[in-house]
Amino acid sequence: MSALRTSDGTHDNPTIAGFYAVTVFLRILTPKSKLDSMSKYEHVLAQVLGGACDGNIAFHDLCQLLVRIGFEERIRGDHHIFSREGIVEIINLQPKGGRAKPYQVKQVRDLILKYKLGGSSVD
Repeated sequence: MSALRTSDGTHDNPTIAGFYAVTVFLRILTPKSKLDSMSKYEHVLAQVLGGACDGNIAFHDLCQLLVRIGFEERIRGDHHIFSREGIVEIINLQPKGGRAKPYQVKQVRDLILKYKLGGSSVD
């Protein structure tokens, strides 16, 4: 595995470099008081909708996000199955080392955007 930074101080891994760029960009645009006051729910929702770190979202946090926006959860083994009245799609999530799988985060993001979920109150 290569080092995170090259001798000139840049990142040699495009994924890590992109993550840092997005993080710096968001911190510049978001006032510090807003960053400090964001709830865990808002933070996870922003991560999911941002799409820059799909492989770095905690599985438990993604499950809690879905419950918070009104989905019902059933558990069968390590499969967490989410459904909600009025939404045709069913979401089936499985953890991978404590993290959500990136393609499943994308499925959640697409569902949130399609049905305009995730407002400040339960939709």
